[in-house]
Parts: sequence; structure tokens; C-alpha cells
Amino acid sequence: MKKGVDYTGVTIVFLCHDGEGNFLFAKRSTNCRDEHGCWDCGGGGLDFGETVDQTIHKEIKEEYGADVLSCHFLGYRDVHRKHEGSPTHWIALHFLVHINASQVKNCEPHKFDDLKWFPYGQWPEPLHSQLPYFLEKFGDKIHPQSPLFS
Repeated sequence: MKKGVDYTGVTIVFLCHDGEGNFLFAKRSTNCRDEHGCWDCGGGGLDFGETVDQTIHKEIKEEYGADVLSCHFLGYRDVHRKHEGSPTHWIALHFLVHINASQVKNCEPHKFDDLKWFPYGQWPEPLHSQLPYFLEKFGDKIHPQSPLFS
């Protein structure tokens, strides 16, 4: 049985920032399952028995080698897509996460061709197909002048 295909999967999506108004994006390599060359924020599937908080900390450490300084829940989205011709359904839990920027490195070079910081509103291109939906829904909450940054 496969998450998101045979049953609804739960994914944790995090947009990391440095506390100064810059956001971290990863460029997907050809080893990723799809959307090669697109810039994406971080994420990972929620495993049985693991808490959401544990998943956030684990995934950020695995992907970026960084410690979480603070974390804010933004909301959720139902994500319906097709992958290799099959419909998929995920519940995406979205978070804004302040990380220790001095620790950031590409810990998964097989998955990411590059990691870069971008100022709010100056998003990289091309974006992963789901990021415009994320930015439309949560753009006001991730703005550096949002109460979540204080």
C-alpha cells in the first residue's frame, strides 16, 4: 500500500526562514520523483507513530542540517494531483519555520541541485507546481511583517 495513492497521505510542508525576511528553497534534482529543476520548500511524509513536531525537526535536520528555532502552523490543504498517471490525495500541513541559517547546508545533494535564500516576494523560478497555491493561501502569514515573525 502506498501513501497518497492507495490511501490519503499526510505530508508536512515547511517554509524555512532566517528571521531576516529570507526564505530557503531547494532546487529539485533529476533524482526526485517529479518536477525536476523546480524550486521547492521542504517537506516530508508523516510516518506512523511519529509526531508532526518530530517530523518537522527530523526533516529539516536531514535536508538542511539546521536546528529549528521556532515553528508556526499556517494551516492545511487538500492536495489532489496526478503522479505517473494515477490520482493522488494528500493532506498537507503547512508550517513557517525559523531555522539557524548559519547551519544550513545541502545534506541531500542526491535530491537537491542547489539551496538558496530568497527575499520575500522574490521567489525563484520555476516554482514547484504546488507552491503558487501555498503562497496564495498563506502569503499574508509568511510576510516578514506578519505577527508570526515577532
